[in-house]
Amino acid sequence: MIDSSPVPDPSITLASASPRRRELLDQIQVSYEVLPVNIDESNRPGESPQQFVERMALEKAQAGYEKAPERPALGSDTIVVLGQQILGKPENRQKGIEMLSILSGRKHQVMTAVCIFGSNFRQCVLSTSEVEFTELNLQQIEEYWETGEPADKAGAYGIQGRAAKFIKNIRGSYSGIMGLPLFETAELLKASGIEP
Repeated sequence: MIDSSPVPDPSITLASASPRRRELLDQIQVSYEVLPVNIDESNRPGESPQQFVERMALEKAQAGYEKAPERPALGSDTIVVLGQQILGKPENRQKGIEMLSILSGRKHQVMTAVCIFGSNFRQCVLSTSEVEFTELNLQQIEEYWETGEPADKAGAYGIQGRAAKFIKNIRGSYSGIMGLPLFETAELLKASGIEP
């Protein structure tokens, strides 16, 4: 349930419905108004994972700014990448189980792009982290799927939830893997004139 009560004098528009991104912005004490946007999230031919995630974050930020042009908008996008393959949100149980099976016992990347889009400031940053999964058996994967947690997550897992017990090692930004790298976001906000 999204709390849509008005925020007194929000500094930014958060162009996302993600509860995790709200929690992370709250953590660095940024005031925001949630205005989710609906954009086409399909990959373009020949687009690399990095180009794709940066374009998604920029398009979300721009759409958020168009909804409330009186303040800058923050857009963010997170993808899970294995080799050059992007693992998005699983469409169904079978896809979720397939994704978790290919992540089992392997390292993959999590890329999160963050963009601020305003009248005189437009900038994006990219955070790339490496995550290593332990070996998972089919029973563990099926039991995890049944919790409901993987259904709306890129790569079919949430690092901040039950999947934490599967993660052997991470190199990079924990908050970036969750969906909003806080160091990079704070630096971007400062560059745009907003002090978290």
